[in-house]
Amino acid sequence: MDKPPILFAVTSTLSCNFYKNVLGHLRRSGLEPTLLSSPGENLVKVSAAEGVANMAIPMEREIAPLRDLISLCKLYRTIRRIRPAIVDASTPKAGLLTSVAALLARVPCRVYTLRGLRLETATGAKRRLLWATEWISCKCADRVVCVSPSLRARAIDLNLVDGDKAIVLGKGSGGVDIRRFSSEGRESKETRSLREKLGIAADAPVIGFVGRFVKDKGIRQLVEAFQRLHEDTPELRLLLVGDFEKGDPVEPEVRRFIESSSAIVGTGFVPDTAPYYGLMDVLALPSYREGFPGVPLEAQASGVPVVTTTATGAVDSVIDGETGFLVPVGDSIALSEAIAQLLKDPQLRARMGLAGRARMERDFRPEAIWDAQINMYRELLKENAAPAKGSVSLMAKRVFDLVVAMVALVVLMPVMLIVAALVRVFLGGPVIFRQARPGLRGGIFTCLKFRTMTNARGADGELLPDGDRLTAFGRFLRRSSFDELPELLNVIRGEMSLVGPRPLLTQYLERYTPEQMRRHEIKPGITGWAQINGRNAVDWKQRFELDVWYVDHRSFWLDLVILVKTVWHVFRGNGIAKAGHATMTEFLGVTVNQTRGNV
Repeated sequence: MDKPPILFAVTSTLSCNFYKNVLGHLRRSGLEPTLLSSPGENLVKVSAAEGVANMAIPMEREIAPLRDLISLCKLYRTIRRIRPAIVDASTPKAGLLTSVAALLARVPCRVYTLRGLRLETATGAKRRLLWATEWISCKCADRVVCVSPSLRARAIDLNLVDGDKAIVLGKGSGGVDIRRFSSEGRESKETRSLREKLGIAADAPVIGFVGRFVKDKGIRQLVEAFQRLHEDTPELRLLLVGDFEKGDPVEPEVRRFIESSSAIVGTGFVPDTAPYYGLMDVLALPSYREGFPGVPLEAQASGVPVVTTTATGAVDSVIDGETGFLVPVGDSIALSEAIAQLLKDPQLRARMGLAGRARMERDFRPEAIWDAQINMYRELLKENAAPAKGSVSLMAKRVFDLVVAMVALVVLMPVMLIVAALVRVFLGGPVIFRQARPGLRGGIFTCLKFRTMTNARGADGELLPDGDRLTAFGRFLRRSSFDELPELLNVIRGEMSLVGPRPLLTQYLERYTPEQMRRHEIKPGITGWAQINGRNAVDWKQRFELDVWYVDHRSFWLDLVILVKTVWHVFRGNGIAKAGHATMTEFLGVTVNQTRGNV
């Protein structure tokens, strides 16, 4: 193809700034880029400046299961319509939804550009959910472009991506246009004018910060370090270029101090940060996590030494002791000591400033990184000209399972908590029924369900028959299929699929014919072809025939049909058990069946 079409997708219209100058360079190099994000003025502005097409699809930055599903469907339809040869998705939500949509639409080449890991500063269930979304995005991609070496190492360490799939282009980052930044510092006429406008005395030392005022940027540690330094140097000023944000907000007391201190100068968000570096003696970025922060690179291009942390991404932005200093994450004392060393030594500042600018000129020219990006795309086009249909289908099914199971788990969590409480009240503990079941290729896993029967025993100490232990509440759980909801966890863990042959008992394995054993060629499912064609009311021969038919004819669209029909059958309560039996009859082989055992 003469001009391969490539779709770039980000969540927020502000993130379109990642592609300033990049898209024009790609277009002039023979690619045909299109930029996609949520609707916004900046999307139109950037795409027009770069001379490329744009598309707007609403996407929520935070977790929003129903709206995310709508966005996924719109992305899928859009990708199917425009048929890009390459999809390069970036930022967490667009990375997840666009990568999944591209995989389902069988885009030949899929790239996920990893710009940072929000999960690094998350905890508990949110951290696990963020891990799962990043894992899916990486799994869908042919290449995962990490914007810094430390980010690549961290992603591999967290088992998000295999080392042979994760790459770094050049030295990382997107480069820095050194022509925008001046190393004249205080000598610049523009700097003197700006200093006067902001009310900063000509001889006042200045610590600078550029970015969003949020916890993850280490604003608390920055303020604490500044307080210590200001006690010894009252003329010291802290210049904050940026503003507060609602997401991940700084602590109220920190915000109050910033807004009330006459020694702190705030500019709000500015369209061009380049002139403000000339005001700074030191740039401080005490961040908790980064991908590859651009601000330290801009500061070094301006001849300003940088103090940042050993956090992922940030650690790559400075050569410790040469272009600035690295300090431990969250350590305001070490931060203040490093800044103080630079403020007290003009010659050290000058030496580090020169080294920083030389490093930017040597290692971070944007054109070199863009050319490496183009080479990667061309290699992918050669490698994936004809992807294996089977492998793509299997991956698409796994990703679809994960996305739907996680969304369902979030949406149905209130229902599951209520069911768990009722099981405890009516049936006692444990709430979850665990049983070994055979899965893919007969491998054994632990299947999870809500209990539906009591532990009632006879005089001999043995459990009573299933029919005697199955209560009215248990029958309700089975009729509504609420007892199956914990199996969503089996799907997320990769032991089951949403659609496939139902997992039966382990003792049945030795009773199958070779043909019946074929049901284990794929993962078992929460629902399946047999479940919408009679469920437990059909005999074993029919059931296995239906299972094997599905193995031979499975497809994404068939799965969708089965899922939709499953909802209808559950609503009607069809096929819960065979007439005259409380539970499914036991499978004893091809010739005999008895009414014993719970499936």
